[in-house]
Amino acid sequence: MKSRIFCFVVCCLLVLDVFVTDIFGGDIFRLGIIGTTTSHVPAFVKILNDPNASEPCNGFKVVAAYPGGMPDNAGSWNRVKQFADELEKQGIQLHNTVESMLPNVDGVLLESVDGRPHLEQAKPVINAGKPLFIDKPMAASLADVLTIFRLAKEKKVPVFSASSLRFASGFQKVRKGESSVGKVIGCDVWCPCSLNDKHPDLFWYGIHGVEILFTLMETGCESVTRIQTEGTELVTGTWKGGRIGTFRGIRTGKAEYGAIVFGDKGIANAGSSEGYKPLVEEIARFFKTGQLPIDPQETIEIIAFMEAAEQSKIKGASVSIDQVIREAENKKIITVQLNMSANTTLTLNNQPLKIEELAKTLDNFVAEKPDHEVKVILSSEKGTPIESVQSVCNNLGNATLANYIYNYR
Repeated sequence: MKSRIFCFVVCCLLVLDVFVTDIFGGDIFRLGIIGTTTSHVPAFVKILNDPNASEPCNGFKVVAAYPGGMPDNAGSWNRVKQFADELEKQGIQLHNTVESMLPNVDGVLLESVDGRPHLEQAKPVINAGKPLFIDKPMAASLADVLTIFRLAKEKKVPVFSASSLRFASGFQKVRKGESSVGKVIGCDVWCPCSLNDKHPDLFWYGIHGVEILFTLMETGCESVTRIQTEGTELVTGTWKGGRIGTFRGIRTGKAEYGAIVFGDKGIANAGSSEGYKPLVEEIARFFKTGQLPIDPQETIEIIAFMEAAEQSKIKGASVSIDQVIREAENKKIITVQLNMSANTTLTLNNQPLKIEELAKTLDNFVAEKPDHEVKVILSSEKGTPIESVQSVCNNLGNATLANYIYNYR
């Protein structure tokens, strides 16, 4: 009798343990989102928060988000509230800072559509030791990308970045040597390529096609040459051994994703977009295992390719990838703090400043140290008129807005 009672109690405790674990999320990997500024956010949440999700997307739940948003970029700012409100309606907790969100999550999806704040938004995540996925582009400059990887290595925090196009089955089949073309000798890649005046050109949307290019060609690009017209980008990369890959960015006419691969056994179309799920599945595996699906060196080379293309447009000549990487490694940054109160009083590094003096003051930093880049972290109090914030953004001179922090609620 006592034995039966003991077994009954044990069974009840086991059932209770499962119940409590399920209710309080003991077996759930809690995810936080930085940047509710892209359609990727609701799409990713739909997949990861599906209670019937199958392996590898099971066992996750997005529980928190920091809205973010860059006020000088309509493509970012005009969507931040829409997607933040969508998440809040689903019971996802919104936070005013990345730092306040981090204790409530086990891993982070950095989704800010604007790449400029990625470095500053990634720093607290890395310092907290949380695994981090960074959506495209990894950052808006190669120097920022190198810094993110350096910080992650120092803290032993797994970090990776990718476009959803990389993991489409057709492109992966070619990369793994499982297609009829055999060894890849070269390829021509194309994708839509809208531009944004806050980014180097290809960083905004061309990144998708460039990532396809490197998925198929892999690393080893040595030089880049770019031709730009109003409706088209044509960027040619020369790889070691004389292999050639091209990226065509499309702004006029029909715009799709695709690639033709030239191999030692054949020539064929390589694939096309398959939506977000293949990427989300890789993100899920990453959070479960801590293993990077992409070598950081490949991501660095992708960003270097786009930065070299930017330089090639300016110079009208071929640009060396190695030279671009060396320049980024040696880049020196001055970071300044701007704060705006609700009554629009402005301070720069805690010193009062008139807005009409802002651009000249920031440019003086550059004049004093011409080999440095000035980056601005802008914060505003709750209730600060957005028009005043945007006026500040329009008066930064040659400085770059590196992050914007504000109270969402």
